[in-house]
Amino acid sequence: MTEKKSNVRWTIVGLMLGLLLAALDQTIVSTAMPTIVGELGGLEQFVWVFSAYLIANVVSMPIFGKLSDMYGRKLFFLLGLAVFMIGSALCGTSQNMIQLIIYRVIQGIGGGALMPITFTIVFDLFPPEKRGKMQGLFGAVFGISSVLGPLAGAYFTDNINWKWIFYINLPLGVISFLLITLFYRPSLAKNPNQRIDWMGTITFAASILCLMFALELGGKEFAWNSIESYSLFTGFVALLALFLWVETKAVSPVVPLGLFRNKLFTASMGVSLFYGALMMSAASYIPLFIQGVYEGSATSAGQVLTPMMLGVVVSSMFGGKLIGKTSYRNILLISSALLLIATSLLGTLSYNSPEWMKELYSMFGAVAPSLTPRWFVVVYMIFLGLGIGMSFPVTSMSSLHNVSAQYRGVITSLVSFFRSIGSAIGITVLGSVQAAALKTRMTELLPNSGMAENPIDARALLQPAVRAEMPPQVLEKLTLGLADSIGFVFQCTIFMAVIALLFVLLMGKAKLEIPAYAKQKA
Repeated sequence: MTEKKSNVRWTIVGLMLGLLLAALDQTIVSTAMPTIVGELGGLEQFVWVFSAYLIANVVSMPIFGKLSDMYGRKLFFLLGLAVFMIGSALCGTSQNMIQLIIYRVIQGIGGGALMPITFTIVFDLFPPEKRGKMQGLFGAVFGISSVLGPLAGAYFTDNINWKWIFYINLPLGVISFLLITLFYRPSLAKNPNQRIDWMGTITFAASILCLMFALELGGKEFAWNSIESYSLFTGFVALLALFLWVETKAVSPVVPLGLFRNKLFTASMGVSLFYGALMMSAASYIPLFIQGVYEGSATSAGQVLTPMMLGVVVSSMFGGKLIGKTSYRNILLISSALLLIATSLLGTLSYNSPEWMKELYSMFGAVAPSLTPRWFVVVYMIFLGLGIGMSFPVTSMSSLHNVSAQYRGVITSLVSFFRSIGSAIGITVLGSVQAAALKTRMTELLPNSGMAENPIDARALLQPAVRAEMPPQVLEKLTLGLADSIGFVFQCTIFMAVIALLFVLLMGKAKLEIPAYAKQKA
């Protein structure tokens, strides 16, 4: 009796739906939060609605990746999807903020299985000559969902009900569950003889929990120089050291440390880390610039991310097609060049047009506007999206280069893990940079107003009622300070792009080797 093969077309549809749901829920809540807080209360706890999902998601990724290597991809994809749908249904029934936070943890655990296992199944399904294109396609889905989330959240909140940002996951999740159940037939043998590294799993989860709590709550719930911050960062370092020691002794480690001796693998993780930070910086501070400086609406702020989303889609698919034709490093060198251009241009964002822009307009006999034109921002975002998109298929493929199939799940999960950690660290560091830059600018612009010692939260400028109550000269100074502080944030991202470039240079000349028969067929 012959073994049934997967129906690849329907399996891909099911996987795409699962990835879309897990990635959307990282950002879809953002635009719905004012309405949710107004109905459920708990304003002081609202940050946990985001943090609970992200923390649970990041902690569970490598664990599910390892389990999928041991007991099969299908089992843990379906388990993750079921947990995710249960969490989604519960979120929609929340009667208070505490319930919503707990249910978001359940959602996050399920999402932690969906994202890495999706990319691993794609790698299992396709031969080498097709993997790049498919990874590019799925990378585009991930990129779209990262930007589409706030827009979807705004639509459901404004036109239906905020609960539907969670309920919409149920019909789509059921379709994905049925498609994978009916049409996916795993071809790789399970490896249940490996032991579960309980000590490694516990110490890893505890260390990452300390780090994520510190990053998510530091500067919000407590000061960076408080005993809580010191304790959490100290706990992270101590538990990480214990985890590393445990992994050197484990028979079947949850994170095989030997992988990091592979220069290509290590470089891929570094690229994922810094690209994650760069993508999140744009997704966070460009909308803030549009709303706070241009006085745009929340919808227009979300729409300005569309150019970046389109850039991500195009370059992700283009990067996937290039895999196998040239080295991973060469593809990412193009990507790095685009990122350096984009971050350098974004670093010029200001309340007043920079000199080079004035000279450009004068060449055509025109006078430069006082504020950076919005179409300039659109162009900058296109460059950024084009640069980021190529990393999705390339890092997924380069990290798995010449690695045994028994490690595919854990490696793919580590790519997603480093990208998510990069996003969390990047937005935390840049948030502190922006706050410090705004305070410094206020000291210069309004030295005797008291705002230098107790600066207004930049996000207060997003509220029309707050802006209307401010004296025009104060509002102008605040807007100028906000614009300059965001421009400084993007100047800092240039260094992130440079560090990412250094990791790219470490990748060497390795490329995907396509079998001769596949080349002849092509």
